[in-house]
Amino acid sequence: MELKLNKPICFFDLETTGIDVAKDRIVEIAIFKIFPNGNKESKTWLVNPTIPIPPQSTAIHGISDEKVANEPTFKELSSQIYNMIKDSDLAGYNSDRFDIPLLAEEMLRAGVDFDMKNRVSVDVQTIFHKKEERTLSAALKFYCGQSLENAHTAEADTMATYEIMKAQLDRYPELENDMKSLSEFTTRKKIADFAGMIAFDKDDNEIFTFGKHKGVKVDKVLENEPGYFSWIQNADFPLYTKKVLTAIKLRKLNTK
Repeated sequence: MELKLNKPICFFDLETTGIDVAKDRIVEIAIFKIFPNGNKESKTWLVNPTIPIPPQSTAIHGISDEKVANEPTFKELSSQIYNMIKDSDLAGYNSDRFDIPLLAEEMLRAGVDFDMKNRVSVDVQTIFHKKEERTLSAALKFYCGQSLENAHTAEADTMATYEIMKAQLDRYPELENDMKSLSEFTTRKKIADFAGMIAFDKDDNEIFTFGKHKGVKVDKVLENEPGYFSWIQNADFPLYTKKVLTAIKLRKLNTK
């Protein structure tokens, strides 16, 4: 089954220096873009992360400091990457919890005002876990009868994710072939930032999900404890979380 699209969708995968969204960096990114008319475009970049790649990460994806020493940095690539995805919905494998948050951090670090307004995301892993509870290699075997060659290379993982999603639509007729519907199905909880540190309560109010103010409305905390905003802005929190918090603060100021 081919995808029914109202706008382009970009399947993508990252290989990174590690799994800390706030601190780690991209070393490889692959994007596979599908247009509503059926046209396809793909691109893979190696990226110099500007920080050392730990040996344990190199052991997984095979990308070493030497391999990327002469490659462009993410900041140098950011315009190309953004231009490829700016008009598109996004899809990936575990992308809602890792790839999109890390991509957002890299974009903001490069000075690109990236957000998810006017686009949706589809996490193929969530469809798989809700339906079958397996891994990417097992997913490709289960849905497509294929073995995943060159696992943990961004291009192979990206193409596998695309094939799995099409097979999932064939297997589960109750899944609507619509990116907004699939995005809603793959959303674990309604959050305001990618890291899940600010979520929405049942009345659509932003609340903190961590620390001493867990479960408390963000605007109330900012009103009663102004220093909490400064603490977050100066601490080691994801840039996108800081951006969301700043928007909430400005919104509150503008409504006074």
